[in-house]
Amino acid sequence: MTTGIILATVAGVLVLYAIGLYNRMRTTANKVDNAWSGVDVELKRRYDLVPNLVETVKGYAAHEKETFEAVTRARAMGIEAKSVPEQAEAEGFLTQALRQVFAVAEAYPQLRANENFIQLQAELTQTEGRIAFARQYYNDVVLRYNNLIQVFPNVLLAGMFGFGKREYFEIDEGSRGPVKVQF
Repeated sequence: MTTGIILATVAGVLVLYAIGLYNRMRTTANKVDNAWSGVDVELKRRYDLVPNLVETVKGYAAHEKETFEAVTRARAMGIEAKSVPEQAEAEGFLTQALRQVFAVAEAYPQLRANENFIQLQAELTQTEGRIAFARQYYNDVVLRYNNLIQVFPNVLLAGMFGFGKREYFEIDEGSRGPVKVQF
């Protein structure tokens, strides 16, 4: 009888542990999803600014068609990205394309003095900062989540519960610097 009580108690503790662990994993996975949503909101803001910036610069440098097409393609890649690695790759391309736009703008003093361009430049600078913060927060939450599901004994139950490793939002080496928006 006491052996039965001990076994029932141990089984009850294990079930409670598994329930608690599942709830922690689910909560942390939801935090990862929420953090990604924050990144997504800021990226959308960036994507909304890009056409206005391109149109403003295009008015002064219409012959830079290839540069504007590169920005448009990179923006479309970002909007269509379906995974974190795809999004990171698209962001790298967009950052490089925006650098080209600002390089073109430097050759046009009238453009640099244009009030609309100055406002877009300030908004893009602010948005870049928000994106950097959102990316960092997302990666921090992913780190906590991945640690939670990869440590023993959690790793034994994480697979059974359907929790898998999440990807960090990493950009390629060529895009690690900030977009130059100062003149």
